[in-house]
Amino acid sequence: MAAAPGALLRAAPEPDSRPSGRPSPRLPWRTLLAVLGGVAMMLSFPGYGVLPLAVLGPAALALAVHGQRVRSGLWLGLVLGLAFFVPLLSWTGIYVGPFPWLALAVFEALHLAVLGAATALTSRLRWWPLWAAALWVADEALRGRFILGGFPWGRLGFSQTDGPLLALAAYGGVPLVSFSVALLGTLLAAAALALVRLVRSTGPERRRAVRPLAGALTGLVAIPLVGAVAWLPLPGPSLAEGGPTSMVAVIQGNVPRAGLDFNAQRRAVLDNHVQRTLELADAVAAGEEPQPDLVLWPENSSDIDPYTNDDAAGQIERAARAIDAPILVGAIVQGPGRYISNTAVVWDPDEGPGDTYVKRHPVPLAEYVPARGFFRFFSPLVDRVSDQWAGEDPGVLELGGTSVGNLICFEVVYDGLVSDVAGAGMLVVQTNNATFGYTDESEQQLAMSRLRAVEHGRTVAVAATSGISAIVAPDGTIVRSSELFTPDVLVEEIAQRDSRSVASRLGAGPEWLLTAVGVLAVGAAVRLRRKSQPASGAR
Repeated sequence: MAAAPGALLRAAPEPDSRPSGRPSPRLPWRTLLAVLGGVAMMLSFPGYGVLPLAVLGPAALALAVHGQRVRSGLWLGLVLGLAFFVPLLSWTGIYVGPFPWLALAVFEALHLAVLGAATALTSRLRWWPLWAAALWVADEALRGRFILGGFPWGRLGFSQTDGPLLALAAYGGVPLVSFSVALLGTLLAAAALALVRLVRSTGPERRRAVRPLAGALTGLVAIPLVGAVAWLPLPGPSLAEGGPTSMVAVIQGNVPRAGLDFNAQRRAVLDNHVQRTLELADAVAAGEEPQPDLVLWPENSSDIDPYTNDDAAGQIERAARAIDAPILVGAIVQGPGRYISNTAVVWDPDEGPGDTYVKRHPVPLAEYVPARGFFRFFSPLVDRVSDQWAGEDPGVLELGGTSVGNLICFEVVYDGLVSDVAGAGMLVVQTNNATFGYTDESEQQLAMSRLRAVEHGRTVAVAATSGISAIVAPDGTIVRSSELFTPDVLVEEIAQRDSRSVASRLGAGPEWLLTAVGVLAVGAAVRLRRKSQPASGAR
């Protein structure tokens, strides 16, 4: 280990004959390359789903910033980030206008600007593709934690809902998948640079150029092979294997209409879920469906507080008694104080409301408004947001003898919140996507559940108010799913697993390790730059 810093401080061979310390001017092709990389990366995510294109984002950034100044890296990273996040997050502005959407996209893109600068800085180190890939993980770790709790949407790993890299989630979580995608991209960039050098060189220099090209090509082949081999010990698509089983019913009651006013008819939303549950009870009585052990309703299935409204409580109780099983109700509960609480309530058919889980990570500017007066200057829509209280305890709940790890909506994107409940027999994601209409948001969120299933070796049941509801097997396969804005009922027998994947045991360890590698590489690059300044002058 003592020799590693010294190895890092050795500069990599230049890909061309430019004098050291005099990067080429920022040419239009670099900016265009960054744009194309961002667009390609966006096309790899659900909505388009061309998974292999994900590697072109890191590849384009690595090529564009290679050997460039830090400030050029900032610009090129920003360009790539805008080309990626502006279309990817377009669903955030579907009903509230362009300002919140573009503000969020710019905020997210600023993180990739920092990544571009760091990648440019480390591009002269030996083994730079490795450091560049580690920096992608570091960037995602930063983006997922700061500011206001972070917003890690669009992580590279979430694009890989199929293929050999998906299996790596079971060993190092989403960070390891992101790292693998990024490393494929940076190796692709290294191969392109080595090929150019090979073509331009002659004699002994040509022979020396073969080695980096061969190394990059070897890595491009080896990483998918490792992913393919990683599948071998993992569970298959069977829902009913791996532990005692429970019959689980997911209810998608639908909403009166899409948009911000989806809950203007709150009683209609509650009635829809009650009615679908009553219909399931009739189907059970007729022998058309198996008797469920538990029933899952989505987030916002009762925006009428059942603790204070006897009518709402009566309807939920009616449904629970008809189906003769506990229901996990997504309710908006008044309090504490001026706040409201986004709450999952276990409603027993005999005992009524029992254990609860309060959403721990409300979404800023959507479920609470910090500095309301400041943000009101930009949009009066902030006054339509009632501040939600943040819960403290993880959502591990018991329903009819079944242990479920509960997450509410966007909480599925945060590694720590998922890890806190991954010890339960299965995972449940209660969500309401009605405010995003017929956009790609629902598919993008479902992709996260697929990664979480593989990461923790658990079946994931997604209960969505208006879709997409789904049952996801431990290998990430979607066993059953619903359509958007269509009532539906999904009933499946699901094993309650108690085994733990490697990723579950390691927790955030792989992410912190890869982040540390990236940070150390930046430190080494800074040191190398300072050592070279007396000889080459300030850059």
